[in-house]
Amino acid sequence: MKFFLLDAYALIYRSYYAFIKNPRVNSKGLNTSAIFGFVNTLEEILKKENPTHIAVAFDPAGPTFRHEAYEHYKAQRLETPEDIKLAVPIIKQIIEAYNIKIIEVPMYEADDVIGTIAKKAEKEDIDVYMMTPDKDYGQLTSDRIFMYKPKFAGNGFDVLDDKAIMEKYNLASPLLMIDLLGLMGDSSDNIPGCPGVGAKTAEKLIAEFGTIENILENTSSIKGTLKDKLENNKEQIIFSKFLATIKIDVPIEFVKEEFERRNIDDEKIEHLFEELEFRTLINRVLKRETKIVPKKEEAQGILFEEFMEDVPEEKKYSTLMELKDMVYSYNLVDNEEEMIKLRDKILGSSFCSFDTETTSVDPIDAELVGMSFSIEEGEAYYVPISANFDKAKSQVEIFREILENENILKIGQNIKYDIIVLKKYGIEVKGKLFDTMIAHYLINPELRHNMDYMAETYLNYKTIHIDELIGSRGKNQLNMRDLFPKDVCNYACEDADITLKLKNILEKEIEKNGISHLLYDIEFPLVYVLADMEYAGVRLDTKALKDSSENLTKEMLNIEAEIFELAGVEFNVNSTKQVGEILFDKLKVIEKPKKTKTGQYTTSEEVLESLKDTHPIIGKILEYRSLKKLLSTYIDALPLLINKRDDKIHTSYNQTVTATGRLSSSNPNLQNIPIREGHGKDIRKAFIADPGCTFYSADYSQIELRIMAHLSQDPSMIDAFNSGEDIHASTAAKIYKIPIKEVTSDMRRKAKTANFGIIYGISVFGLAERLSIPRSESKELIDGYFETYPKVKEYMDNIINNAKEKGYVETILGRKRYLPDINSRNATVRGYAERNAINAPIQGSAADIIKIAMNNIFERFRNEKIRSKMILQVHDELNFNTFNDELSHVEQIVITEMEKAYKLIVPLKADSGTGNNWLEAH
Repeated sequence: MKFFLLDAYALIYRSYYAFIKNPRVNSKGLNTSAIFGFVNTLEEILKKENPTHIAVAFDPAGPTFRHEAYEHYKAQRLETPEDIKLAVPIIKQIIEAYNIKIIEVPMYEADDVIGTIAKKAEKEDIDVYMMTPDKDYGQLTSDRIFMYKPKFAGNGFDVLDDKAIMEKYNLASPLLMIDLLGLMGDSSDNIPGCPGVGAKTAEKLIAEFGTIENILENTSSIKGTLKDKLENNKEQIIFSKFLATIKIDVPIEFVKEEFERRNIDDEKIEHLFEELEFRTLINRVLKRETKIVPKKEEAQGILFEEFMEDVPEEKKYSTLMELKDMVYSYNLVDNEEEMIKLRDKILGSSFCSFDTETTSVDPIDAELVGMSFSIEEGEAYYVPISANFDKAKSQVEIFREILENENILKIGQNIKYDIIVLKKYGIEVKGKLFDTMIAHYLINPELRHNMDYMAETYLNYKTIHIDELIGSRGKNQLNMRDLFPKDVCNYACEDADITLKLKNILEKEIEKNGISHLLYDIEFPLVYVLADMEYAGVRLDTKALKDSSENLTKEMLNIEAEIFELAGVEFNVNSTKQVGEILFDKLKVIEKPKKTKTGQYTTSEEVLESLKDTHPIIGKILEYRSLKKLLSTYIDALPLLINKRDDKIHTSYNQTVTATGRLSSSNPNLQNIPIREGHGKDIRKAFIADPGCTFYSADYSQIELRIMAHLSQDPSMIDAFNSGEDIHASTAAKIYKIPIKEVTSDMRRKAKTANFGIIYGISVFGLAERLSIPRSESKELIDGYFETYPKVKEYMDNIINNAKEKGYVETILGRKRYLPDINSRNATVRGYAERNAINAPIQGSAADIIKIAMNNIFERFRNEKIRSKMILQVHDELNFNTFNDELSHVEQIVITEMEKAYKLIVPLKADSGTGNNWLEAH
């Protein structure tokens, strides 16, 4: 008989943290990492080891006898993550559906319960496997009791009996593991042990003297400081041994029939896994052959990844292709006659899913390798495109009638990429769009939106990966022309086919979530706007950047010399280790500096900012780092991003990255370009207009405060905006109870910081830090603010309460931001969620409004045949490369469309300027 005992929490934590960098979150916003990992581990044990008996042990709620004996037991552990708290009851339901016995005894930990059951089972000649990563279980091992220990990084398991434990830890008996832990302590459980005694010293002592009691009786035989440590900490060492001892006399009966493995409850498992969206697991656990996106109603699908498990490695690729050919109709269209037939077929449809295969992930540099099309689920077509540009254009030309047809809905995954690529071949994609990536982002912005994730989640389908196609051939991943056409055909057709299937599912989800207007009227039209902006690009003044680089490098070297002088020694200012040693060992700027887990001093920007007043060297180091970052991130990096085709840079705008709805950008990241003060000027000055053009910039004035006035309906704030007053001066006048004419620049500065900080939930401490004022003054400022704008405070309280009830907040246009931690018991985690509850509707509404303005400006430019281009978007600001003869017309369009984008109860206001470059214009 084979009996498996699982330590539940040890495995749950391990599963949770295995996915910590890429958590599994279902469409309801539930983090399922711990649940999914636990079920996979359980399934692996049941399938691989086929136990006759099995049980899962849980720690009880509340303290145990060890906590009562030692209040600091496990006190150093962080509070259980909220996602694990939510997962545990679900895991228990799953275990019950498996008909596996759960064991849990008040006042005793899972390892005590497992130890007791293991020892009782051993007496009945049962082989016991204790599944846990915790080394303290080693004390329980024997020739019939084994540790079944997961290997590092999830690569299988180690099975350790008493002999293996004794060899691993150099012990004469597995029971001496208790003494080993008692001496060296256990940081994970906060068992103190003997100070200064580590694993090696503890092993030597036990090898020579045996038990802790014998060691302490023979300290006269031990020399030096080790003797003093042992004698001075006798009680602590003995107590540590008590804490490390796993109980084997817990009051629990063992009736082996109660632990026998039973058949699972199929109905319960299916219900639970459907709720969790574990669709692949349903088929695996219930051992079903299910239909997976079949070509036709009668086609029998195959769960490819499971079918492939028993296929020899050298046959996996060909078998996979053969299987997919059996189930799907993926067709290679490689001659002009067939291309025309395909075009005519698609023209008879009101929609078309399409995708491009290219030579690069950068659409500006990419060349077409092929295009795939689908108008029926399970059926798709792939058209290879020639490497010769002229021939390629003539091939693409065949499909112009489809791609530029405004009556055919275009469906894609990240379709902006395809639109930009096709521009180079003279094709202007037109008509309504459906982008599956954007649709999924709107349904739940916190999740991943790639095709692999969505295919597995919604279709229970594992996609073909390009590395599967080329792995056996050793080809360059991007060099798709080197692949066999049929290989690329399967890969490309699958993309178009899956995209169509996902669209048919997601459009129903969009309607159910009530966000159709946001998707169809704002996000999808914006795709065309962003594609046009990215393709247009922006010109850089490389000479200005080169001059700035030389000047800033000289300045940085001067600062470095000042740092050396203040330190009294030369060192590597770029080395955080050496900076820490200079500041804290040599200069001793503070007595107890923070250290990292590796023992290195912490010298982050945040830490150095807090120590700025302790020594002049710190300010210089911060200044040096600022210049270094400016040079590496922008001044020296921007020229490298210039495209040789048109001598411009082409940033990529991302619609599906930020949870608030704001656009982000990459290569380069324009959203983080420094402000106009200081050296940030050097960067903005380098963004220039084309010859014969003017750089025109427009931005919303205090849009987030205007949105707060709209949402809170605070009369004082509304009056200030409607009267045209300076909102910051008006706020200062009301807080300080003085006429607006008497407001000083310092008062206005503080009021401005309060205006923007308080509406995002800034604390008394945070405001004091930001303004460099005493906390008492900061508190008076916040109290005065809420006295001035009482409806703002009321709104903030209400939005947090609503979020706690619903689990999400919304923008004025219905964009949702889910807040799973809003009811967390951890005050820090909950506070962060509460600040997001206040921030998201404001920041998200501002994002929605500027997107509406961008769509309307783009539409007017197109309808009125304006040649000028919108080229940059940064938060609340839009920038244009404007032909001089169109300048006044562009200004009129931009200001009008920005200010009428959405009707708030206070007016939207946009400011603008012009110049030869971005700095002059704004």
